[in-house]
Amino acid sequence: MAEQPWLIIADASVAINLNATDRAMEILRALPFRVAMTEIAQSELQADRRSGRGDAALLAKLVQAQCVAIVSLDAAALEIFAELVAGPAAETLDDGEAATIAYAVTRDAVPVIDERKGRRICRARFGERPMLSTVELFMHPAVAAALGRDILGDAVFRALQTARMRVLPEYVDWVVALIGIDRAHQCPSLPRRVRLP
Repeated sequence: MAEQPWLIIADASVAINLNATDRAMEILRALPFRVAMTEIAQSELQADRRSGRGDAALLAKLVQAQCVAIVSLDAAALEIFAELVAGPAAETLDDGEAATIAYAVTRDAVPVIDERKGRRICRARFGERPMLSTVELFMHPAVAAALGRDILGDAVFRALQTARMRVLPEYVDWVVALIGIDRAHQCPSLPRRVRLP
């Protein structure tokens, strides 16, 4: 896991995953760093219907509780944002991911992105700068200490089932060990090798 940053910038999918756990506030309060989201990523939650959970309203509660801050792109970040959304589809990102990366790059913060394409483009454009994924937030020792292993396992299982949370290959075994192989079979976003009995 990357060295812990003082500020992380969450993409919209991260908020969806956290909301699906039913423990988002406890998880965010346990983490030893500040969490922010761009206005652009926040606006994606208004139209997102994947989770069926009213993610925009749930995010609003996290903002009101000061668990997440909403931030705007300045001129420098908007320039990077424009570069990330213009061009061939294979080399461009959706607005939320682009805004997340642009803000993080200009503020020396760490983006939290689950999508492989977003991570690939970020790495190609900005080198080996730190990035995190939703699973890495769950893996933080402070989260396990706050929730306990059983409750954390239930939370991660809900994120996998309800939000179809993406898991980077290097963290699949950790997830399966946490939720158990029987529940792993029920998670469509996990690789076939762990989903099939």
